[in-house]
Amino acid sequence: MKGILKILAILLLLAMAILYVIREPFKETAPAHAKQDMFVDGDTDDFDPGPAVGSQFPGLQAIYQGRKVTLLNEFSGKNGTVFIASRSYDWCPYCKHQMMQLQETKAAYDAAGIGMVAITYDDPAMQNLFTDKFNITIPVLSDIDALSFKTLGILNEEYTAGEFQYGVPHPGMIVVDPQGTVVGKLFLEAFSSRVDSTAALAFASSALGLDPLQ
Repeated sequence: MKGILKILAILLLLAMAILYVIREPFKETAPAHAKQDMFVDGDTDDFDPGPAVGSQFPGLQAIYQGRKVTLLNEFSGKNGTVFIASRSYDWCPYCKHQMMQLQETKAAYDAAGIGMVAITYDDPAMQNLFTDKFNITIPVLSDIDALSFKTLGILNEEYTAGEFQYGVPHPGMIVVDPQGTVVGKLFLEAFSSRVDSTAALAFASSALGLDPLQ
């Protein structure tokens, strides 16, 4: 019996070692697999969390570069801001790939005078690992105890305190004009679907009343 238990213990240790070794490669390949068909041309469902269109964008309780952030002002473009709520840049492949696509089209947002800023529940150190590795220059905020997501009305309440996903938002975008008014939102009920970055730019431009050729 002792011999069998010893063998089982060795097999368990081997299994744990294998899982540890493949964990990081899996996280790297997951985004490539997940990107298939994840992007859509627009928001076509009735899912609509977050502040009402026409209301003032609420304040934030977030961390950016080691300091507390309560306003969007410093991230705004001359014509407005796209606020990007993401779940995690650690374990969510859809969020990672969306951010990489947004980075690819950042120059077009800049040309339209539209600032971009993202937020996740991740620890700032973990966020930095992602942004440094993939050369993300879009500012990324870290929510504090889910206070920003609660204030915005986008906290995913399917998860409870103690679960590792607790504190994630419903992923989506909120378009805010230079006066701080919410002028548009893009939220899809399926967390694995995101609006394509170019389509999101067209939506934001329209919501902000910009000339599409501008």
